[in-house]
Parts: sequence; structure tokens; C-alpha cells
Amino acid sequence: MTVFEKIYEVVCNIPEGKVATYGLVAMLAGNPRWARVVGYALHNNPAPGVIPCHRVVNREGRVADSFAFGGKDVQRQMLENEGIVFEKDGHIDLNKYLWRA
Repeated sequence: MTVFEKIYEVVCNIPEGKVATYGLVAMLAGNPRWARVVGYALHNNPAPGVIPCHRVVNREGRVADSFAFGGKDVQRQMLENEGIVFEKDGHIDLNKYLWRA
């Protein structure tokens, strides 16, 4: 299994209504130093709509400025459609929405 395949496998396990950080995905994929690799893999998502890359946020609970499939507003809308509520300053409360793998 390639590094990207490991990352996609982890991301596919994030349930609807929850998020994971790049660092958490990296750790679960096998190496906590792969956070940037996670971002690159998600940017190159071969199966949008199947691999829910919109459920990955940064360590502050913020969406990606350069979300690959339409920008941060699209990512935010996708998460809101799953019931995730954003704080007034634009971040997600990770204590409430972080996936506990």
C-alpha cells in the first residue's frame, strides 16, 4: 500500500459530522511527520465524493484556504451540511467535532 493509499484509507474512516486534523491523519497513516504529505494527497484526491477530504482541517480547526475542490467556502459548506457548526471566528470546536479514532 502506498503512502497516499494509507492516507485515503484513514480519511475514508472519518465519519460524517466529524473532522480530523492533518496531523491526526498522518499519525494514523503511519508517520506523524506526514502532515504536509496528507495535504498533498488530499489535494490530489483521485475520488472526490468518495474520499471525504473535506473532513480534514488544520490543527486550529480551520478549513484549508486552498481547498482543492472549490475553495474554503465550499469546504465549510460541505461540513455545515454534515451538521458541523463553526464558531464566530471561523474555526471548528475540535473538542466537540474531532474524530476519536
